[in-house]
Amino acid sequence: MKKLRVLVLVHEDLVPPESLDGIPDDQIREWKTEFDVITTLREVGHDVHPLGVVDDLGKIRRAILDWKPHITFNLLEEFHGIGVFDQHVVSYLELMRQPYTGCNPRGLMLSRDKPLGKKILHYHRIATPRFVVFPLGRAVKPPKRSPYPLLVKSTIEDASLGITQDSVVSDETKLIEQVARVHNEVKTDALVEEYIEGRELYVGVMGNQRLQTFPVWEMVFEKKPDDMRPIATRRVKWDVEFQKKIGLKTHAATNLPTGIEEKINRLCKRIYRALDISGYARMDLRLTADDEIYVLEANPNPNLEYGEDLAESAEAAGISYEALLRRILNLGLRYHAPWRG
Repeated sequence: MKKLRVLVLVHEDLVPPESLDGIPDDQIREWKTEFDVITTLREVGHDVHPLGVVDDLGKIRRAILDWKPHITFNLLEEFHGIGVFDQHVVSYLELMRQPYTGCNPRGLMLSRDKPLGKKILHYHRIATPRFVVFPLGRAVKPPKRSPYPLLVKSTIEDASLGITQDSVVSDETKLIEQVARVHNEVKTDALVEEYIEGRELYVGVMGNQRLQTFPVWEMVFEKKPDDMRPIATRRVKWDVEFQKKIGLKTHAATNLPTGIEEKINRLCKRIYRALDISGYARMDLRLTADDEIYVLEANPNPNLEYGEDLAESAEAAGISYEALLRRILNLGLRYHAPWRG
């Protein structure tokens, strides 16, 4: 691959230092993804310029016009503090006729809007938990026949924001309490869906037209208390000490029923195409004791940190971290955006 000028978009607070020397682990965790991507791109020979962005598209415009990058590596997960606004940043890159990595605006919009994404999956006859939405600012009137237990979460937030053990409810009173908590604390509409018992599986998918799936990954709780639900709460995802306490592990799924992995791979490609995703994504699934597969979420532009699920599953497929980033760059350069004609 030839040497490229790569503009890397990151949140202003997550621009990493040049070196990790002397920096405590708890600080490193905040911008580890950004450090890994930027450092690796430089190590493989690219000219890399990190750009911290919060709420000013003008900074992006000036960097593109002045530096003329071959491609923008998009690591932004929000804009102006709003998670779903990342799709508008990508739309702006398209308006600037600037190649970029990761998912296109349409795929981001369909995937970030969980109720809309679930409706599309249902249309394509892809199994996903049944759900209802309780809009912000309206009285909560639970359905008369609710299939408890139910899971209550935000309709748009990711990274498990707002999800706790109490988010799984077993009666009407708890349902009303948790919907109110999402409304008051997360300040979004509340999505209430069936809670699916089963194994938590993740599958990385990469490509634009031709798709590749990575080995099925699984999240397990080796020391989970009996009264704890095996769900990816905010604490489970980000509290390192708590992860150690419950024995949280993610690794290649073992002892899958015969034929299930092939079925999962086909399903994940269908999801990817149904939601018009490009670049790379991670599919979150549940496998029940009856070998039924339910799609929980599709996550375009997932965590690219070295050693995290996507990179680890790519490694298991024979793709090193350096090769993974090269593929992501190539997919961005080759994506047929509307401005290409």
